[in-house]
Amino acid sequence: MKIAKKDSINKKITLTDVADLAGVSAITVSRVINQPEKVSDALRTQVQKAIDSLGYIPNQHASSLASSRSRVIGVAIPSLSNIVFTDVLRGIYEVMGQAGYKVLLVDTHYSPLEEERMIRTLLSQSPEGLIITGGDQTKACQQFLQKARIPIVQIMELLPDPIDMNVGFSHTKAGYDVTAHLLAQGYERIGFIGARMDPRVQQRMQGYKSALEQAGKYEKNYIATTPEPSSVCAGGELFKSVMALTNGTLDAIFCANDDLALGALFEAQRMNINVPKDLAICGFNDTEAAAYVNPSLTSVYVGRYEMGVKAAEMIIRVLEEHDIESKHVDMGYIIRERASTQRLA
Repeated sequence: MKIAKKDSINKKITLTDVADLAGVSAITVSRVINQPEKVSDALRTQVQKAIDSLGYIPNQHASSLASSRSRVIGVAIPSLSNIVFTDVLRGIYEVMGQAGYKVLLVDTHYSPLEEERMIRTLLSQSPEGLIITGGDQTKACQQFLQKARIPIVQIMELLPDPIDMNVGFSHTKAGYDVTAHLLAQGYERIGFIGARMDPRVQQRMQGYKSALEQAGKYEKNYIATTPEPSSVCAGGELFKSVMALTNGTLDAIFCANDDLALGALFEAQRMNINVPKDLAICGFNDTEAAAYVNPSLTSVYVGRYEMGVKAAEMIIRVLEEHDIESKHVDMGYIIRERASTQRLA
C-alpha cells in the first residue's frame, strides 16, 4: 500500500500563496521583494510576515529576468584562505550588502587560466559589475571582460592600462621605499625572500632590486624565492637558504609578506641570531601578528578593508549613474617601523 504524502510537503510555495495569506495582489508581493523602496513600511511588514510564515523563497532568477537586473556583483580573488583578501572582502560585503546587492565570489588559485574559467562562470550569472584582482588576466579573459559592458574594478595593484576602473597601490614603489628606508637606517647588506612569486610579489622584488642597484649594493645571492605557497614554515626555510647563500653576512632581510617575516624571525631566534641587534627583519601587509610578536615586526600597512570599500562604492556609483571622482585610485601604503628594524644603541 502506498501512503500519499501530505500536500504541504509536496506543494511548492508560490508567490500567489504569499499574496493570498497577506491579503494583497501577487504584483504587490513582487514589488515588496524586488522594489521594497516603492512600498510602505506597513505593507512591507505585512507581506514579509506572510513570506516568513510560509517559508517562501523568491526565485531570484525569475526576478532578475522580470526586472532586467540581477543585483549580483561578481568578485574574483586568488585565495580564500589568505587573510589579506579576507580584509578586502569584508569591505566589499559590507558596502554591497547595505546597498542591496549580492556578492558571488570565486577563488582563482593564483592561476590566470583558472581566473579565465571562473570569470566566464561569473559572467554567465549576469552580474551587474565585477571586482577582480590585479591585471594578470589572459588575453582571452581581457577580451570578454571588455565586451561585458558592465562596470569592472581591478584591485590590489595600480595598473598602467586597466580594463575599466582600478583601485590599488604600487607594489614596485613600495618595495623600493622599504629597501630605501632600510638603507637610510644604515643597513647595507639587505636580503629578500619571497614565495609563490605572483605578479605583486615580483613587483615588490623589482622595487627592492632597483633601490639596491641605485645604492650600488645589489647582489644576486641576496635573494631566495620559491614558487610554493607562502607560509611561516616557508619563511623559515627561505631564511636558512639566504643565510647560507650569503655566509650569514646579511644585516637586514625584506620579506615579501608577514608570514615569511614571522618564519624568518622564529628561525633567527632558533639560530641564536639577535633581532634587531644582529639582523633586521621587515615584512609586508602589516597583519595583526606583526605588532604582537617579540620583537614587534616592521611591516608595510595597506588599507585592504578600505580598498574593498572603495571598489564596491565605485561599482555602485556607476550602476546608479552617479559620477565618480576618478577611475584610478591610489590607496597608498605606510611603512610601520617597529622593533625588528630599530638599531640598538
